[in-house]
Amino acid sequence: MADWGVRPASAADVEAVAELRALVLRADLERLGRYDARRVRQRLRDGFAPAHTRVIEVGGAFAGCVALRPAEDAHWLEHFYLAPRAQGGGIGTAVLGALLERCDREGLLVRLNVLRGSPARRLYERHGFIVESEDPVDVFMARAPVA
Repeated sequence: MADWGVRPASAADVEAVAELRALVLRADLERLGRYDARRVRQRLRDGFAPAHTRVIEVGGAFAGCVALRPAEDAHWLEHFYLAPRAQGGGIGTAVLGALLERCDREGLLVRLNVLRGSPARRLYERHGFIVESEDPVDVFMARAPVA
């Protein structure tokens, strides 16, 4: 596994995260007939919350992000994007595992949504997420805390 770490996000990270989102979601959104270059970036800008976001760095350089947003009945895992150059080396698995361990210690239910047909769904299933519902674009999943 590459030399990697996480750091708190800041408002200055929003454009790098928006660009990464557009890159990593493009193929799935095109397959679903939903890709709009402006909209994919703007949706990230509109929902970016640095206080709940961590930036993933590989070799000291920006390589991704993940957010864990508290909600009334659960925490939402959002904006989990990893640059293609950093995928496949176990970083995503390690980041997700660390977040889920924290949620388990705190007894927190975790929810997320993933695009239909996205290979990321397999990662979430390996970590205990189960499907709660689906629509034509998204699959909504949840994971109860593990004792």
